[in-house]
Amino acid sequence: MKSPIEQSVWANIKLFAMDVDGILTDGTIRISSDGKESKVFSILDGLGLVRLKQEGIQTAWISGRASEVTTFRAKELKIPHLIQGRIDKLQALGELASDLNLSQHEICYMGDDDIDIDAIRWAAVGITVPDAMPATLEAADYVTIRAAGKGAVREICEHLLKHRATNP
Repeated sequence: MKSPIEQSVWANIKLFAMDVDGILTDGTIRISSDGKESKVFSILDGLGLVRLKQEGIQTAWISGRASEVTTFRAKELKIPHLIQGRIDKLQALGELASDLNLSQHEICYMGDDDIDIDAIRWAAVGITVPDAMPATLEAADYVTIRAAGKGAVREICEHLLKHRATNP
């Protein structure tokens, strides 16, 4: 079992980056007979991301597939960094970190699948959800209690806000 993440590590985070499908959603993609895609996003997660922005913590979504639905939700929540169609998650995260002049010690990353593992291992805090792929569960520093698309992102937002408040 991995040791708990120190409060100072949580308090140092300036960017919370995450996958979309299987993290912000339950991983289900609905496609209607006319080809329209839909996904279900949690209001709990959305409010958590809004609160992070209010406290000066940046957010990023890095998705392996491009989706108009994801773009719409990101615009609605004013997510400043949306990267889609990238399966090289670590490279995408590294490029974003460089653009934002952040070190890996200032970043947490949350993902659920094999393509997220390198980014999870690289970040100061690597996070996944309970129903992630086994190798992803093994790589993560932290596994949420809440499920993907059901408040897992909000759970991490609350950790970040709590530790930021105790270490201004």
